[in-house]
Amino acid sequence: MSGIDQVLAQAMGIPGVLGAGLTDWTSGLALGTAGRAPHDDPEAAAADTAEVVQAVVRNATFESADADGPGLEDVIITSAGGYHLIRFVRTAFDSQTCLHLWLDRAQANLALARLRLRELAAELVAA
Repeated sequence: MSGIDQVLAQAMGIPGVLGAGLTDWTSGLALGTAGRAPHDDPEAAAADTAEVVQAVVRNATFESADADGPGLEDVIITSAGGYHLIRFVRTAFDSQTCLHLWLDRAQANLALARLRLRELAAELVAA
């Protein structure tokens, strides 16, 4: 059973991770951060993450009509120098939080980071 700080510390062990955060995507509130946030401002990074997630959720027309389906799992944003990987944290209480990793593109393995982030989200739910 892991708490927010423990999960974020584990996220920092993923190869290529520059920073990690847990965000309430309805309010843009940073619930926890580790490492270096984009522009060295964790609160602004959380607000930016919330804006991206809200836009994705609002425009998720590719989702199935089945309410019991898996729903959105993650969002991957690529740039010349890095990746942003955002994972929705699903709980029995309809959580509106997400884990966000900032990755150095030259050092990160996106597939490995995605798998590890899925495991870390599951640890948060079990906590």
